[in-house]
Amino acid sequence: MIISYQGGESVKISQGDLSLAVNPTSNRGNADLTLMSTGGSAVEGKGFVISGPGEYEVKDISVKGFLSEGKDGKINTVYLINFEGLNLCFLGSLSNPALNAETIENLEDIDILFVPVDTLEAAPAYKLAVSLEPSLIIPISYSPESLKKFLKEAGEDGEHLDKLVVKKKDLEGKEGDIVVLKEE
Repeated sequence: MIISYQGGESVKISQGDLSLAVNPTSNRGNADLTLMSTGGSAVEGKGFVISGPGEYEVKDISVKGFLSEGKDGKINTVYLINFEGLNLCFLGSLSNPALNAETIENLEDIDILFVPVDTLEAAPAYKLAVSLEPSLIIPISYSPESLKKFLKEAGEDGEHLDKLVVKKKDLEGKEGDIVVLKEE
């Protein structure tokens, strides 16, 4: 699986011929499955678009979406995705780290967590990320200053990569390790 950061809250994930885009920015939405955490219109593309809570199954990708509070009081969807045996969790533009009990109950066995640093702020973002017990934490939606604060909260610099190439077996023994992906 190859994970690349497109900037803001946008991430692209691919495995073989399958591709998944989360909150794509203009001209980057050509994926088999596109997830939009704050609703709105997705970039036109070839695939299926999910833009809200519910349970979905598309091309062997399982998705569960949970309602939460986004920035500026907007509705946000937290997504838990099972793709190629990995559980990926996208918090989207989550602005309130107090998730409801149903969401927390369903967010278990997270392999990779994508946490928005700017909308949650550094300390609450890190505290929430650690509480969900993922193997890897990938900050998204960050400025250089907010990323620095987030990494200081974590007490580490994290691993900085252009893109992450990962398999389930690569995550064995990892507990909350931070990977910072450079924007493409």
